[in-house]
Amino acid sequence: METGIKKSCEMEVTKETTAKVMGSGSLDVYATPSMIALMEFASTECIKDELEEGQTSVGTAINIKHVSATPVGMKVRCESELVKVDGRALTFSLKVFDEKGLIGEGEHQRFIVDAKKFTEKTYGKLEK
Repeated sequence: METGIKKSCEMEVTKETTAKVMGSGSLDVYATPSMIALMEFASTECIKDELEEGQTSVGTAINIKHVSATPVGMKVRCESELVKVDGRALTFSLKVFDEKGLIGEGEHQRFIVDAKKFTEKTYGKLEK
């Protein structure tokens, strides 16, 4: 996998994606957890065609700033770029915009895993 892969994903801010509904605040504005979910989605979309059969990626770290509020009804767009590949560890640079400008930015790390093995290991925690 090579650095430089880019993906842009867009959505409309809805009542369901507000801080008030998400529990991250008391206002009807785009929630930081919703922005983080969009950032992770854009990053997974960025590399999905590069993964081998049976592989997926899991989020391992995120460091972001939410710098401007966005009202319900406005569109937001996340731009993700793969900036570092270290074996199975991937680092993405992220920027999120609403229709008036930059609202968030940061860095996200993901790790490539075998989906079946990862799921089996995770659900193995339920065994006694």
